[in-house]
Amino acid sequence: MHLRTIQFKIPAGLTITGDVMGPESGQPVLLLHGGGQTRGTWKNTIETLAGLGYRAYSLDARGHGDSDYDPQGNYTPDDFSQDLLSVIDQIGQPPILIGASLGGVISLLTAGEGGPAVAKGLVLVDVAARTNPYGVARVLGFMSAHPNGFANVSEAADAVAVYAPERPRPSSTAGLERNLRKLGERYYWHWDQRFLDSWHPAHKAALGRLEKAAQQLSVPTMIVHAAESDVLGEDEIRHLQGLVPHAEYVRVENAGHMVVGDKNSEFNQAILAFLAKHSPIGG
Repeated sequence: MHLRTIQFKIPAGLTITGDVMGPESGQPVLLLHGGGQTRGTWKNTIETLAGLGYRAYSLDARGHGDSDYDPQGNYTPDDFSQDLLSVIDQIGQPPILIGASLGGVISLLTAGEGGPAVAKGLVLVDVAARTNPYGVARVLGFMSAHPNGFANVSEAADAVAVYAPERPRPSSTAGLERNLRKLGERYYWHWDQRFLDSWHPAHKAALGRLEKAAQQLSVPTMIVHAAESDVLGEDEIRHLQGLVPHAEYVRVENAGHMVVGDKNSEFNQAILAFLAKHSPIGG
């Protein structure tokens, strides 16, 4: 069993690039990264899921990683949701959706509006129908802080260390390099810088629609909350639980908003328990 890169052609005329691993007969699990990240975020998780017998996919969202950038700079919730629906249609079976941050917003919207026909279950990774404005502003500030890129990978690592001083600095920059691309002599984050201009105002305008989608959720749902997150707090969790009374809740201690990377073992343990309950291998 090995990781294979695949591509999906979507109606917008773009190509969405992803990885797939695991038996073709396995229950599909679709992993969707956060804004400014790439499918490499899920490296350990996709291997774990595939090893247990799930058919695990991780995607680069439009404008991120190896997926196409939109020529018109269209990165609204509708755009991402339509991309996701096209991928699900091509997979041919409703997957379990596991979405972090941006990926969680899109998964919530898609699963809430599409129901069991498009998703068998939903895991929201440190995201809800509402988020903490302070934490969101801090994330946006980090993402927009270096429009001229970096002279080398070490400079990018310094920027991450300033943003998240509580995170141990990794001994290797290999993981960080997956989120960078080299243009000429400089390194840039591996996403379209027009993403923020399109996404943020459209997301704010869609908050009412997100709440309605949450109320419509009928599939098994779990909230994975990073205990040290400044994006998702207790108020936002209680609000979501009021909209989705059947949602399960797991708190991952000593983890920030990037919980998949901060505490990957604990994160994997949480989602595997959810999958074993709602979509057991051979069940």
